[in-house]
Amino acid sequence: MAINTRIKPIEKATNRTWDEWLTFMDGIGAKDLTHHAIASKLIEELDGKIENIGWWAQSITVAYEQHIGRTVPGQRPDGTFQTSVSKATKLGMQALMDKWEVFAAADQAVLDWIAAPAKVSGTGNRITWRTKAHDGADIRITSEPKKDGTASIIAMHMGVETHELNMEAKAKWSSIFERFLAGL
Repeated sequence: MAINTRIKPIEKATNRTWDEWLTFMDGIGAKDLTHHAIASKLIEELDGKIENIGWWAQSITVAYEQHIGRTVPGQRPDGTFQTSVSKATKLGMQALMDKWEVFAAADQAVLDWIAAPAKVSGTGNRITWRTKAHDGADIRITSEPKKDGTASIIAMHMGVETHELNMEAKAKWSSIFERFLAGL
């Protein structure tokens, strides 16, 4: 079995070994619980012990479900898949999204993929371009600031039906981002 890349960060953030988490999971009967039920038990367990308990509860739940073979990397609790691609840029958050919107409106690969016009919304923490793919999957392109004033662009493609299609989506977003970044 491949080593799950989530385990070391989980151990560091929670100050528990993976074996200790597996013992906890056995103790709550996690193999027989739904994803939501496991995450809820973890939220109770982590309450007052760690920041961002919801995020860490999800991370531990996903790592556990992969550990027992219920899901594979990239698979969501509903059985569909999601992938992401992230690239750092030298642009600030707003400038990056402005450039992305112009690029996406003219790039044939993006236009061929999307089923509806994108909607853009944002906060001080991120700006997100959202749309649907022709197969019903959700597509989100996010501009997120970094500490140095620059921003990263992140593609999230969620609700893909198979692992193979998910890998194709990852490759396609990598290619789209390469073209986008080359034009900056």
